[in-house]
Amino acid sequence: MNGLLIGRFQPFHKGHLIAVNFGLSQVENLWIGIGSSNKNNEKRNPFSADERKEMILSSLDKSVLNRVRIFYIPDVNDHAKWTHHVDSIVPKYDVVFSNDNFTITLYQKRGIKIISVPLLQREVISGTNIREMMAMGKNWMELVPEGTKNVLLKIDAERRLSKIL
Repeated sequence: MNGLLIGRFQPFHKGHLIAVNFGLSQVENLWIGIGSSNKNNEKRNPFSADERKEMILSSLDKSVLNRVRIFYIPDVNDHAKWTHHVDSIVPKYDVVFSNDNFTITLYQKRGIKIISVPLLQREVISGTNIREMMAMGKNWMELVPEGTKNVLLKIDAERRLSKIL
């Protein structure tokens, strides 16, 4: 059985890592869709799709990499067609992992099974909060996996965010 998890991963944080590991505990293969893949260097989407892919792959345990495939999902700005657009990019899947109400509604309309993922300290561990902490020079490093931290340091993400936000 294959599952699908879509997120913007701006950046990939410990909550995302828990969601990926949860998905992998439920399905044989997990397709990870990097949403808004056509956007970067802006307030809500400061990191490129390639940077986010590197964050994800470097954060996952090596033993599961053969069960994960990453796909770029650009925005299409047409909600009615969005899930079908995803289907044109991603191989067949049996279940979607999401807590996003909008995503759940769109997939439920098509009769596709949805499984909610556990949330980890959502009030603290969110991409928005982490981006703001980085821009202000606050301590964000314990909120992201080691692989993500290394990528963010390599690309000097704090400096980039201080200019964007």
